[in-house]
Amino acid sequence: MHHAIQWDAELIRRYDQPGPRYTSYPTAVQFDSQIGTFDLLHALRDSRRALRPLSLYLHLPFCANVCYYCACNKVITKDRGRAQPYLECLEAEIRLIACHLDPRQPVEQLHLGGGTPTFLSHSQLRALMSSLRKHFNLRDGGDYSIELDPREADWSSMGLLRELGFNRVSLGVQDLDPAVQRAVNRLQSLEQTRALVDAAHTLQFRSVNIDLIYGLPKQTVTGFAHTLGQVIELQPDRLSLFNYAHLPERFMPQRRIDPAELPSAANKLLMLQGSIAQLGAAGYRHIGMDHFALADDELAVAQEESRLQRNFQGYTTHGHCDLIGLGVSAISHVGGLYSQNETDLTAYQGALSRQQLATQRGYRCSLDDRVRGTVIQHLMCNFAVEWRAIGEAFGIDWHTYFAVFQPRLREMASDGLVVLHGDGLQVTPAGRLLVRAICGVFDAFWPAQDSRRFSRVI
Repeated sequence: MHHAIQWDAELIRRYDQPGPRYTSYPTAVQFDSQIGTFDLLHALRDSRRALRPLSLYLHLPFCANVCYYCACNKVITKDRGRAQPYLECLEAEIRLIACHLDPRQPVEQLHLGGGTPTFLSHSQLRALMSSLRKHFNLRDGGDYSIELDPREADWSSMGLLRELGFNRVSLGVQDLDPAVQRAVNRLQSLEQTRALVDAAHTLQFRSVNIDLIYGLPKQTVTGFAHTLGQVIELQPDRLSLFNYAHLPERFMPQRRIDPAELPSAANKLLMLQGSIAQLGAAGYRHIGMDHFALADDELAVAQEESRLQRNFQGYTTHGHCDLIGLGVSAISHVGGLYSQNETDLTAYQGALSRQQLATQRGYRCSLDDRVRGTVIQHLMCNFAVEWRAIGEAFGIDWHTYFAVFQPRLREMASDGLVVLHGDGLQVTPAGRLLVRAICGVFDAFWPAQDSRRFSRVI
C-alpha cells in the first residue's frame, strides 16, 4: 500500500494550479444561507436515532498576538476577560446540542482549535471539559487533541491537559529562523518548543504533531532545511508542512507582510522537494497533502490498511463519526448535512445569549455530491479508487456513472499522474503530490469556482 512519493518537475509545472484542499466535498465555498438551525436539528435527530458515534470540534478564537500569515477565524486581544462571556455562550451551545443527541452516542474524537485554546486559564479549561463530560459521552481512550502555542504553554499546562484527558497535541512552530519569525511577528525559540515536546513524551501523550509553513517572507531553501532538521531532531510523531497562501485581500493580517520578501515560486518548490527528501530519510511517510507521519503512527498504519479518512480536522481515523462543531465559525457534518455557525463573534454570542443555535449557513448533499465526495475521499486518503465498490455502496451503475470522467482521466494517465485499470485507478508516485488536481476532475463546482479563493495545489 505504501508508495514512495516521486518528484516530477514538468508535471508539477503543468498541474500546479489553485484548488480546494478537500477537507469536505462540496467545499465550504458552496455553503449558503438556506440551511439553518431547523435543518441541523433534523440531522441531529437522525444521528440520535442511529446512535452514530461523534467527533467534537471546539473553536476557541482568542490569541494574545497576531501572526501575520494567519488565515484562521480569530480574535486578537490581551484582555483575558473576553474569554468568559464567550465560554458562557459555548456552554449554552453544548447544552442545546446535547439535548438533541443520545447520551449513549460515544465521542470518539475531540479537538480544541482556534485561535489559541490555551489562551484560557486553567480553571476555564477545567470548567469547559467538565461541561463537555457532563453533556456528552466522552469515553476513555478516545482521541482528544488540542492545538498549542509553545509561547503560551509550559509543563504545568501540559500536566493539566493530560489530567483533563487530552492525549494528543499539535504545536505551531512554522519556522525557527529569527529573521522569518520577525517578518511574521511570531518569535518563538527552539527551547520553548523542545520543552513542550519533552513534556508530551514524558507525560505519555499518544502523539505530537508539529506544524511548519513554507513560503513565508525571508525564507530560503537552506534556511528552511535547517529548521526542518531541528524539528526532526525533536522526533514528533507527525509533521504538517503547509504552503503559505498569500491572500492579503481576504486576510487582513497578511497585509503586513511585504510581498517583496516572499520566496519565489521556484524556491517554494525547492523547499518542498528538499523537505520531502529530508523527511523520507528520517523515516517519515507522506500520508497525503501536507502531512507526514512516522511509520508506526496511527495515521500511517490506517493508510496501510486503507482505513484513513479526511474531514475538517484533516486526516483522521474517525471520518465515520458525525462531526459536531461548537463555537464561532465551527462547521458540523451530520449525516449528509453541512452546517456552519456564525463567523462573526458578536452574532454568534447574540444568538446563544437568546438560547438559540448560531447556525448561519450550510449545504445538504445530494446523492451525486456523496458519490463524488467518496471518490475524492478515496483519492486523498488511499491514492486509489475502485469504481465497483463505490457503485455498490451507493446502488448506482458505475459503468455509466463514471464514464463521463474517463476522457480527463485518460489524459492524466498519459501524463503519468494515474494508472487506469478496468474498474478503478491508482495514483502514481509522481501523481501523489498533485492529488488535489486529480480530485478536481470529480468536483462538479470547480474550476468554475473563483480560483482566487484557494491556495495552489502545491
